[in-house]
This record gives sequence, structure tokens and C-alpha cells, in this order.
Amino acid sequence: MLTTRLTNARFLTMDPDRPVARELGIWRDRIVGLDEEVARLPARRVVDLQGATVLPGFIDSHVHLAWTGLKAVTPSVAPCDSVEDVLAAVAEAVLSTPEGGWTNLAGYDQRGLGRHLTAAELDRVSAGRKVYLLHDSGHGCMVNTAVLDRLPADIAHDQGFLAEGAMGAARALRLPYAQQELAEAIGRAARTCLSEGVTGCAEAGIGGALFGHTPVELGAYQLAREQGGLPLRVQLMVSADRLRPVAAHEADGIPRALDLGLRTGFGDEMLSVGALKVYTDGGMMARTAALTAPYQGLDHAGQLQEEPEDLARTIVDGHLGGWQLAVHAIGDRAVDVALDAIERAQRIRPRPDARHRIEHAGLVRPDQLPRFARLGVAAVVQPNFLRHFGDDYAEIMGEERAPWLYRGKGFLDHGIRLVGSSDRPVADGSPLRAVQFMVERASLSGRAIGPDEGITVEQALRAYTVDGAHACHWEDSAGSLTAGRRADLVVLGDDPTRVDASRIGGIDVVATFVGGRETEEDAL
Repeated sequence: MLTTRLTNARFLTMDPDRPVARELGIWRDRIVGLDEEVARLPARRVVDLQGATVLPGFIDSHVHLAWTGLKAVTPSVAPCDSVEDVLAAVAEAVLSTPEGGWTNLAGYDQRGLGRHLTAAELDRVSAGRKVYLLHDSGHGCMVNTAVLDRLPADIAHDQGFLAEGAMGAARALRLPYAQQELAEAIGRAARTCLSEGVTGCAEAGIGGALFGHTPVELGAYQLAREQGGLPLRVQLMVSADRLRPVAAHEADGIPRALDLGLRTGFGDEMLSVGALKVYTDGGMMARTAALTAPYQGLDHAGQLQEEPEDLARTIVDGHLGGWQLAVHAIGDRAVDVALDAIERAQRIRPRPDARHRIEHAGLVRPDQLPRFARLGVAAVVQPNFLRHFGDDYAEIMGEERAPWLYRGKGFLDHGIRLVGSSDRPVADGSPLRAVQFMVERASLSGRAIGPDEGITVEQALRAYTVDGAHACHWEDSAGSLTAGRRADLVVLGDDPTRVDASRIGGIDVVATFVGGRETEEDAL
């Protein structure tokens, strides 16, 4: 007997052996079969989907759940239209901050202001509180003098703007968050993911100086699960700065590790440890992504997080320790550093199925594409970055480099696995709106950005299903509607392969199934 039969729908299975079906059977949390394989089996529940389209649940391979959930309840200075507007928002938030406490705000972005604020300007409205404005990119913050005075004297800043490692030093002054607060934030963000058809995601870096929220952050995800607040599948990337030297047996060849040798693959189908997250550079919004040539109109080319050799040592040590690597590399200089180190690591100890990934791959030169392919490295991109920020990114890259931004077709033409993700809350998390951009390559203003990098709808959907599953080592249990796979499904109000591309982002998510059960928010 089936637990559930879903009928009267167009199932886009993402399985080339059986691409389309009309009926699907579920037993407990698994897909039993399609059409004639299940038509005569009795079912406890039959759901008529009334002609809807069903796809495998979307996989968002790079998100920040805790940050997303915290941002949703944090006072914001967005939109940053004028310096005075920002200062007014800070002054209002200060009123509810205890004397001597921290006033934390989100939504800071200097681009709308034409310049950064200054610590002196924040001092005028901070009433002695410590003020911390997180940059929307997550790669910088604006602070007042009360924070600067608590930082080591050698921390570099631009009149109160702290980037990358300097930002990490400021974050360290106010850590940690309580596990219960994080668990609630994680659940809040997870429910938003579900509403957009996402049934599994990879949390892009816990426990680290840049994006970590507490030294015991993994415990917050366990707590969320124990309390019923983790309604989708989560794979946790661990920040590489959590590695430490270990005295393992010489035969193991492991120079650095987490305690007890924890590495990629530990956990179960709901919560597991994924890749080791290595940060090589910053971000384009903050102008800290490391480029080989300066930003258009600026006199600098961004920055690496550390010296190239130090970054390479971390990448090699992670590989030797048995980790899958998720290397944050946005600028083309950072991509060079990442590819060089991965090649060195594979030469020392070949691991053909390591499935190393470059996160973002924001600016990739034509000569770098064959190296991705040769090393078997996946590109984990965020199409909605260009949808929202593409006008700005194209300007700062210039005419020659703009077509290299967040590529699509270029990766696929070279046989490189293209994996879709959002990096929420940095950008819109909707997979359908990202799919639309991958096809159209148009920003919200209508500007075409690298139109030759456009791909087909089917290829874009694959980036959020089949290839997302492969990047997370879930290919045997997710990514396609195939017998034996988990019954993780998204029900859509229209077929993205049959509507005009301009309509894909607006298709309704009617329901999301995780393990054969509809989520409470949209139960049929």
C-alpha cells in the first residue's frame, strides 16, 4: 500500500530515462514509482494536483540560515538613500539599546550613499552605545569610535569601515549569540526556504570569524532540529579557521582537523556536515573581491583574505584531511589561488571524487574555464546577484570583463558542473527567479549582462536539482523524481519549461513536500 499517491499532474522528473510522468507514488518518505508502476497500488491518501507541475525539491547549495533569520528581526538602515536617513535610523535604534550596550543594524550599503559613513558621523547619534552596521554583502561593517577604541591598534579601517578580517575582529567583541536565539533564527529562515520550494540547502560556513555566530554553532542546528524547527534538510559547511594541528598517526597524513577528526559526511539525511569552507577573498559589493586588474574607476583590485601561500596551505590541509572543499572565490585572482591550491592538493593525494567546489566563481576569465574542467571543480553560482546588483557589477568590471560575471553557458560548454544557489540573505533566495535570470541574463533594470552566457530552462532547473544534489553528495537520494529517492517535491502553479521565460520567476509555489509530507504553511 502507498502512503500517498499524487495524481493529475505534470511531473518533470529530471531523470533522462523517464523525463515526464502523470502520477507518483510515495511510501513513507520515499518515491515508489511513477505512472503504471503505482497506478494499481492502493493508497491511504490520493491527492489530485489539478494539472499542476511537480519538480524535485529545489536544492540551494549556498545559504546562510542563521544570518537570514537574524536579519529578519534586526533593525535595518535600508534603503540607504542618504547619510541623514541612515543616521536617523541609527538614532532611533539607539533609543532601545541599554546604556553601554551594542546597537546592531542591518542593511548598510555605501553604494546608495555615494560614499561610506564615518565613525565620527555615527558618534553624533550613538549616545555612547557601541554601533555596528553590517554591510549587506556580509564582508564589512561600519562602526563608531566606541567600537574602534576596543579593537587592537593595528586593525586597519577606513574612517570606521571594517572589511574582512577587520570586521571579524569587531564581531569577536560581541559574540556569541545564544543557541536558542540561533535555533529560532534558523527555523525562521528555513520556513522561508520552504515557501520558495527549497527542500534542502547547504549552510555556507559555521563557527568561523567572518560568518560564525558562536563557537558552538553546530549545536544550534541540533537544537533547532530537536525542537521541530528544522523542517528541511541542511548540510553544514564548517569554516576552515576551526581547523587546528593534530597529532594523528603518520599513515593518516592529516596535518589539521576538527576535534575527533570530524569531516564531510558525518550526520544523517536531515542534518549533516558538508564541505570545509575556505575564504580566499571578499565580495564585489564591498569592493573586496580579489581581481587581477583594478575595479573600473578605482585604484585597487580588492584583497585576498591571507597571503596566497597561507590560503593554499589551508586548502591542501583540508583536502588531506578528507574534506570536500567549498572555496569562496569571487574575483578572478582569488579563483587562480583556489585552482592552484586544489591542483596541488590533488597532486599530493589524488581523490578523483572529492567534488571540490568554488563558491561564487563571480568573475572567471576564459582561460580559467579549462582548469575548472580538468580539476573536476564545480561552480556554485548565485544568479540573483546579477539580477539585483548586475548594473553595478557590470559598471565596476567594465566592458571587457562584464561578460565573465557569474557565467552559465561557459561553464556548461566546458563540461563544468553548474550548481545554483542564493547566498541568502545577501540576495533574493527564490530558485525560480534565479532560473529566469539564468535564461534571460537580464538585471531588474532590463540590462543584459553577458547574454551569451544564457542557458536553457532545463539546464537552469538542473542546477537547482540534479547538480545541486551531486554537489552535496545527495545524488543517490535527491535531485530527481526516481524510485528510491526521497519524496522531496515542489508543486508549481505552472510549468517553467512551457511559459515565456519572463514569467518563470512569478510562478506560484503551491506546495512543498519534504519526505512525502506537505509543509504546514502550504498543505494541500
